[in-house]
Amino acid sequence: MKATASMRWMSIPPFRCALVALLAGALLAGCASPPSGGVHVVDRNSRDRVTSGHYIVQRGDSLWSIAFRFGWDWRELAQVNNIPPPHVIYPGQTIRFTRHTQSRAVAARPTPVPVPPASTSPSVVTTPVPIPPPLTRPSVPAAKPPAATTPVKPVARSASGWAWPTNGAVIGRFSSNGSLNKGIDIAGELGQPVLAASDGAVVYAGSGLRGYGELVIIKHSDTYVSAYGHNRRLLVQEGQQVKAGQTIAEMGSTGTDRVKLHFEIRRQGKPVDPLQYLPKR
Repeated sequence: MKATASMRWMSIPPFRCALVALLAGALLAGCASPPSGGVHVVDRNSRDRVTSGHYIVQRGDSLWSIAFRFGWDWRELAQVNNIPPPHVIYPGQTIRFTRHTQSRAVAARPTPVPVPPASTSPSVVTTPVPIPPPLTRPSVPAAKPPAATTPVKPVARSASGWAWPTNGAVIGRFSSNGSLNKGIDIAGELGQPVLAASDGAVVYAGSGLRGYGELVIIKHSDTYVSAYGHNRRLLVQEGQQVKAGQTIAEMGSTGTDRVKLHFEIRRQGKPVDPLQYLPKR
């Protein structure tokens, strides 16, 4: 049988052999390359910080969510874009990721005032008009952000002040190698309580960050933020103060293929391994 097959192949004219080889190569190339016009997939776990270009603010964005998405520390991003406290941004606003130190220095220089030529006419002496002092409004103390009304569960905290955000086995671990996991994934049941891992203020609550589903971001200090993704339902709003162990969401599977909590801790915008901060189990 092997000899027969070999003889049949040898009996094929050379131009047909070339045609068969060409068709086989085309099929293999078609299998290996993506279809033209396919969907561009953005990897949620890309660890690269964006350092060029710009982003147009969309409805529902906040400075913290944009900084989180593009790997920036929110304070630095505010400084680069001259956004003063309380760091309010607006839809349609351009957020830049490149420092323009030279252009800023030029823009900061005072514009020269043209000096009129000397006149031969008699000089006119004018009496200076006093400028009234600027009107000042009485200072009004800033309103304290409302506290969340969800229950607070007593939790064990590590020496650095962090608590586990939920119960369950860790099914995905942090990796600092390339574009892999920025945090940890914790398995659980649908609707299981998701807890704040430390005291702080909710700076983002929504589903605008692709790959995270229903997401909560909590600002704990000028250095640390934490993120809680794939929730079924969010129980807090932006601006609310929360305590460690306070319920902020219900576990779900939004933006992923199974029920789990994706949990991240970021230090000055850079993802760090949550297991280095959480209590030992």
